[in-house]
Amino acid sequence: MSTPPDPTLAAALERELFARFGPLLGGDDLWGALGYPSMEAFRQALARNQLPVPVFPLPHRRGKFALVKDVAQWLAACRATATRPTPYSCLP
Repeated sequence: MSTPPDPTLAAALERELFARFGPLLGGDDLWGALGYPSMEAFRQALARNQLPVPVFPLPHRRGKFALVKDVAQWLAACRATATRPTPYSCLP
């Protein structure tokens, strides 16, 4: 059973990304936010139709763009699948 994304976390991520980048992410900011190590890795995922969020072109602009809202929701969903650390004690 998967854990649903935390709406509070998604909203916080969206506010933070929006304050920093505005409503859209593109270029280095986009592939960095999605966790790709390089623009080439992002391009490969785009060519293979494996990007985790919808991306789109803008008229008279180069490159692809994504909405901050979509990226924030995806990040929150990824965080919801994170493994939880088990309590660890040094005591016997």
